[in-house]
Amino acid sequence: MPRDKSISHIKIMAAARAEFLEMGYEKASMRSIGERCQMTAAGIYRHCKDKADLFDQLVAPAVEKLNAWAKAHMMRYEEPVKKGRKLVWQDSNIDMMRELVYPNMEDYHLLVAKSKGSKYENFLHDLTEAAQNKLLAYLGELRDAGYKVPEVSPPQVHLLLTAYITALFEPVVHNYSCEEASEALATLEKFFLPGWKLLMGI
Repeated sequence: MPRDKSISHIKIMAAARAEFLEMGYEKASMRSIGERCQMTAAGIYRHCKDKADLFDQLVAPAVEKLNAWAKAHMMRYEEPVKKGRKLVWQDSNIDMMRELVYPNMEDYHLLVAKSKGSKYENFLHDLTEAAQNKLLAYLGELRDAGYKVPEVSPPQVHLLLTAYITALFEPVVHNYSCEEASEALATLEKFFLPGWKLLMGI
């Protein structure tokens, strides 16, 4: 990629980030983004298909990193059960927030607080649904392996996960400082983790 094009792309992305953070996806405009980076619409469209593509370029990496963390997290818990080893507590979504989400607060704030009108506007709901399906299947595997897992209906699991994920992402929605987010996370850890351990029979 030619150097001038790289510089242009960086300018566009910085302008788009500023526009989406200030206006949100729905109210952001390509014209305003062009004014911010002092480029014409034609110049911007050489770097993206449209506003949706521009927003996707900004937030898709954050989604991919979160999905990769969640996949690795599930594997860490599934492997011992599949191999007949004793299940021990390793990590939780608390750690995901601490290690990945809160250190990149602006990226995830864009994703969960500024995405209305985009394909990401139901991101937290979709995340909850996916987590519910995986957790219900995993609890079944634990029961089959002999763990004393209490019977919990899908609606009850949905309630628990909705409360949990909503609480975890509230500091992101409101763009807490790192210090404020860490304090909130410590409180959530004390409140939620004993319940999850009880639910998993460990």
